[in-house]
Parts: sequence; structure tokens; C-alpha cells
Amino acid sequence: MSINRVTCERNGIPLSAVDLAMVADGATSKTALSETTTLAHCADQLGFARFWVAEHHNMSTVASTSPAVLIAHLASVTKRIRVGSGGVMLPNHTPLVIAEQFAMLEALHPNRIDLGIGRAPGTSPSTALALRRSADAMSTEDFPRQLLEVMGLLGDIRTPEGPWQQMKATPVATGSPQITLLGSSGFSARLSGMLGLPFAFANHFDLGGTIQVCELYREQFRPSPVLDHPHTIVSATVVVAASAEIAAWRAGPGQLRRHAMRTGRFIPLYSPKDASNHPEFKQAIAMPTNALLGTSEHVAEELAALATTTQANELMLHTPCHNVKDRVESLERVAEAWKSTP
Repeated sequence: MSINRVTCERNGIPLSAVDLAMVADGATSKTALSETTTLAHCADQLGFARFWVAEHHNMSTVASTSPAVLIAHLASVTKRIRVGSGGVMLPNHTPLVIAEQFAMLEALHPNRIDLGIGRAPGTSPSTALALRRSADAMSTEDFPRQLLEVMGLLGDIRTPEGPWQQMKATPVATGSPQITLLGSSGFSARLSGMLGLPFAFANHFDLGGTIQVCELYREQFRPSPVLDHPHTIVSATVVVAASAEIAAWRAGPGQLRRHAMRTGRFIPLYSPKDASNHPEFKQAIAMPTNALLGTSEHVAEELAALATTTQANELMLHTPCHNVKDRVESLERVAEAWKSTP
């Protein structure tokens, strides 16, 4: 696997970014997607390695429903950064559809497209049923087979028989997107290790087990046609500002939203002021979290420690601030500190 040369590195570890196109309170999907575009521009100019977008459905707080469409837009308005999915929820789609979408993206933007693949529904069970059109398709037991089919259709053939014997994702492919398996559990770590694929761990989900799952991936890793050595991407929630107090203030809405999600609710991404007045705000900020908040120097050191403990090859930042200017500032500040300290 080749990775574009980037400038935002520290000890050989590049920074990347992932975004959900969150719809802030009182805003629209148009605004959210425009803000994601602004953030992608910022990451591109700062020398980040990748910019990924997620897949969620039927959520009033998230505008990123079709990663392939959004990736096409972002790749066309950026210059050098790799753009991809973090991730496509494969059980929601047929392997051929995903292979064709990302083969076309690769043809349009050679050597800049990532296909990050996950197995969660990214939505409610009823919406997942509407996407998959059959109760029989609600299980994820077929996920390894579906993954192998996507890989084979994109040119990475691992089994003697498959749909690639009768069809191709594009008539005349000259390249293929980089496939990465996403996960927050041992299942994905084992599978990506066995297949010799890069593995991205969703540390920003704040569910624990990061070090153990990353170790499991390295233990299970077997060299493959696309990767000689393990490549681990670890995500982190970061909010960076001129002071720790400002960073904590800007992080409040994201913490409140995370607290609501833990109790089965999806609430808007409020402004910091409105979030601080919410009746559950004190509970939200009292929840234990692995989010990295503070000044650029502090967060850069915390990121370095995260890279060391997880042996990550790359760090992917998630910045859930209400204001896109605050999200841009977070990336700018941490990038400067990351590059300036060897």
C-alpha cells in the first residue's frame, strides 16, 4: 500500500480527519455539507493524509447519507489529500454496487480514493431493513464473503471463485481504491489482520479496548498482495483552542450529544451556550471520555502518547464542534504543533 507524501507528520506519523457532516441546531443539510467541504479544504491545505466521511441514514442530526456522492464532490474541490469513506456500511449495499461506485471514483481521481468498510447498520433497525429490503439480509454473518467480493471485483482476488469471473467493476480498470477495514471490536481487527488489510479503530467512539484491539490486529496480521506490514489508523476526538477553558466550552455540545446517544436519543448539536443550559449538561461533561481537549501543545502530546500506546501508524481526528470555524481552528492548531515538535 502506498501512502501519498504529506507534510503534517510527526516521527513519521501523519494526521488525517474524519467528519460526519453534522447538522447543527437550527441549520440545514446544505449548511452541514458546506461545512464539511470547508473542513476538507482545511485538511488538504494543512497536509493531512486523508479526509473521510461517514455513512448514516434517517438521522436529523447527520447529513452524510451517501459517502460515494460526497467523496466525489470533496475530491473534485481538493487537490492532493486522499478522500474516502469512514466508512461504507457494506451490509447495506450489494458488493457490486460498492465496487462500481469506488472504481469510478478511482478512475476520476487516481490514487486519491479510500474505501473504508464497516459492518454496522449506521441507522435504526427499521431503516436498515428498508435499505436491505429483506429480513434475511439483516444479519452480518455474510460480511466476510461480501468483503471478499468487493475486494475481488476491485482486483484483489483472494478466492478461486467469485463474481469477478463474470463481471468487472469497470470495463478497463487502471487502478483501485485503497481498502481499509473499520471497526471498534476484535472481529474487525482479526478479519483485517487475516486479510492483510489496513485497520482503522474507532477510538473516538469512546467504548474502550483500543490498545487490546490494536494488539489483536497486529497479532493476526498476515502479509498480503496490498500490504507487507500492519497499518493501524486510530481515531481521536479533539477540540483545540487558545486555552483549555475555551476548548472545554467548545467541546460541550459534542459531549452532550454523546451522552444522549448513550441513552438511545439523538439530539441536535447545540451551541455551547445552549448546551450549557441543557438540564443534562452536568451529567454529560461528568461522563468519562478519551476526548483530547486543550491547547495545541497539550493535545499534540496526548496524540503522541496515543500513537505510542497503540503503535498507530496514523491518527485520524474528529472535531465535533458546533461552529465550523472552531473545527477549522482545532485542525490548524494541532497541525502546527504536530509538525513543529520532533
